[in-house]
Amino acid sequence: MDAFLLNDGHTLPAIGFGTVGVQGAKGVIDLTTAIDKGYRLIDTSTNYNNEGMVGEAIRHSSVPREELIISSKLPGLAHDYDKAFKLIQEQLYRIGIDYFDKYLIHWPNPKVGKYDQAWQALVDAQKLGLIKTIGVSNFLEEHLDRIIDKTGVTPATNQIERHPYFNNNELVQVNNDRGILTEAWSPFGRNIVDILADNTLKKIAEKYDKTPGQVVLRWNLQNNVLPIVKASSPKHQQENVDVFDFELTEEDIQAIDAMDKGEDGRVEGQHPNEYEEFV
Repeated sequence: MDAFLLNDGHTLPAIGFGTVGVQGAKGVIDLTTAIDKGYRLIDTSTNYNNEGMVGEAIRHSSVPREELIISSKLPGLAHDYDKAFKLIQEQLYRIGIDYFDKYLIHWPNPKVGKYDQAWQALVDAQKLGLIKTIGVSNFLEEHLDRIIDKTGVTPATNQIERHPYFNNNELVQVNNDRGILTEAWSPFGRNIVDILADNTLKKIAEKYDKTPGQVVLRWNLQNNVLPIVKASSPKHQQENVDVFDFELTEEDIQAIDAMDKGEDGRVEGQHPNEYEEFV
């Protein structure tokens, strides 16, 4: 699998495995199967209620811990500096690991306005070796600039909503301008929006003998975006990593970009300046 070089010198695999809704014994099977298929970046969060499952899958896997990249997120209830620092440690205990390879602030919660405190906690946790690389999720330009100005530390990644119906290209450019790698959550739009049934994607997929999902992943990769995908079936898990043997044309990329529906394309209407995560 290809890799992305981050602004702090670390690298990430070009595709990550998302664990929203992946829980329990079946979740352990799904995740260990994904690891067997070649996934190394595992994306979780306290709010996914599956940190125990992730830890169990790590222990069940034949892949050494040091070859896995475990990423989690700070929830909105812990944006105070002290709460953030304690919760990072608690999450490590829950999973049963000594450090996070990657860790993000899940949402900025700008109406509360304490995300700079949360960011300082991540900066300090990184200095102490609790986290290797730090980043954010769902941060807009003003949120990024505030934490950079206050701490002098630029996030390595910003995980944002991005799929063909909401390409979020302006925010991708904001990230690029600051040397921040963009990650795409729910690149297929979740079940709320059936992006993979779109005729534009189907036609492009037929041209390359690929699936619409593979086309979406390739579209992200060629835009310097790391997609975080979730798949339970081994077949789909394999398909999602078989995307490095073809390349979309500029016309293909423009056609996919043209699918954008602006704010109406958000899968759950979660605008980062309005959505508040308090759990």
